[in-house]
Amino acid sequence: MNEWLTSLTEFIQRWDTNVLFITAASFFAWVLWRIVYNRLEILTQKTPFKWDDLILAALKTPISTLIWCWPATISIGYLLQQQMGDELNWLSTLKTILIIGIFIWIMMRLIENIEHYVLSEKKRDETTVQAIAKVARLFFTAIGMLSVMQAFGLSLSGLLTFGGVSGLIVGLAAKDLLSNFFGGMMIYFDRPFKVGDWVRSPDRQIEGTVERIGWRMTIIRTFDKRPLYVPNSVFSNIVVENPSRMLNRRIYETIGVRYDDAAKVETLVDDIKAMLSEHPDIDTRQTLIVNFNGFGPSSLDLMVYTFTKTVNWIRYHEVKQDVLLKIMTIIHQHDADIAYPTQTIKLDPQVASQAEPQILS
Repeated sequence: MNEWLTSLTEFIQRWDTNVLFITAASFFAWVLWRIVYNRLEILTQKTPFKWDDLILAALKTPISTLIWCWPATISIGYLLQQQMGDELNWLSTLKTILIIGIFIWIMMRLIENIEHYVLSEKKRDETTVQAIAKVARLFFTAIGMLSVMQAFGLSLSGLLTFGGVSGLIVGLAAKDLLSNFFGGMMIYFDRPFKVGDWVRSPDRQIEGTVERIGWRMTIIRTFDKRPLYVPNSVFSNIVVENPSRMLNRRIYETIGVRYDDAAKVETLVDDIKAMLSEHPDIDTRQTLIVNFNGFGPSSLDLMVYTFTKTVNWIRYHEVKQDVLLKIMTIIHQHDADIAYPTQTIKLDPQVASQAEPQILS
């Protein structure tokens, strides 16, 4: 009996037995985690609070990875210690780095889940959400890098001192990159435009819809579907117009009537102004002007100046078309007509009768 116990003890102490036992324990822990996760998933789906779903989804894969990788480092320690016979101090550093990596992974997944969830709500500002998500990712990435350096025994105080000196050198060498970075920060904080806005610049040939605002450049899709990659530093030196934030769109037209209809001009002006005042798509709180504005080469010019309620480009043109058609109807109702370029030639009958005909040979 004693001999059997001794042999069993030696068998258990062998490294391959230990590795098999650790692997079996990892598998058991993984199965237990899956059961717990499925149970928690059912519970969180029943609650109206969505943040618990996001946190649980962020934990799923990293925890499973930790369950397998942590025992794997112990197994590697057994294997190498049997071969080398010395203690492997670097394995503790590896375990620390593993914990740091899993934590940063969980936080990155959580940030991504929160970003997608918030963006799914239509009332949220996409640009602000993306900016906060990027800052959060940058923060946790920096925390992770500093923690890994500290795990390797590097002094953070010395590292920060070195970073201050080297940062000046890097800043001088990469001033364009830094100017683009701070240009992106300016866009995020000043918010002259956001993702989805229609922007244009009178200083540059830039016009289109903003697709993405990055740390280095902004992607603008032109109306002919070409992408423009604009460095963020450009926006600190140019004037940017944001038509998407207009409160109204303007209708400004000059309509000419014939000189033969001069007696009807005042009536036409009054009727057109009345029509615009009663039009459901015209914002009467804004400036509304209809006046006889001048003598054209072939017409009496009427100025129509008003604003629509809509700012949508397609709907604006529909309203403008309706207004112009109604103006044309009003002109025709008064037996007047819209002028077009004409020339009038007047001949003196006496001079015409005395003129000798010329025969072309």
